[in-house]
Amino acid sequence: MKESMKKSLNWSLIIAVITFVLAAIFSIVSTTILSGVTWGIGMFIVFLIVLLGIISDTIGVAATAAAEKPFHAMAAERVPGAKQAVLITRNADRFSNFTNDVIGDIAGIISGTASTYVVIQLALQMGHAEGSILQFIISILFTSVVAALTVGGKSVGKTLAIQYSTEIIYQVGRLFYFLEVKLKLTIFKGKNRKRRKKNNKRK
Repeated sequence: MKESMKKSLNWSLIIAVITFVLAAIFSIVSTTILSGVTWGIGMFIVFLIVLLGIISDTIGVAATAAAEKPFHAMAAERVPGAKQAVLITRNADRFSNFTNDVIGDIAGIISGTASTYVVIQLALQMGHAEGSILQFIISILFTSVVAALTVGGKSVGKTLAIQYSTEIIYQVGRLFYFLEVKLKLTIFKGKNRKRRKKNNKRK
């Protein structure tokens, strides 16, 4: 019990640090991109951020819904991405925690901040001062649209994630395979090899 609690606290600390760093990066990047662009482009960027949140949430749900067995069969045939898909499903709790809670929540916060910036830009370009009634109305409408798209999109994404969990996780596995082979970035480290080495030493 103490060991599991220790692992949980360590993982929570790691996630908190990663969230802090990613939130800062996303915030800086979004602010830099939005500054100097028209409200139309800014609105498009906001929708892209919303889409990122929906996709990350969908992938996280698919990871928890997918089973390992189909990927084991694919891995036995050395299908690219199958091994990575196995590791995703095996670490579904942490993977979904990262995609849903970290990426998804950051995307939600950043989209809200970006929406405020777009509304201000739109009001100023229409010749209305900041804090005007028109800005207030536009803010309500735009925020409502963003919220509706976020909630509706995640609802559809969850349905797709449950129905096509194997296909979705396989595609993510292929992406991780590409990152490992082409860019030498290892997302997950398998434990099978370590166990085999220990067993060999005992023998």
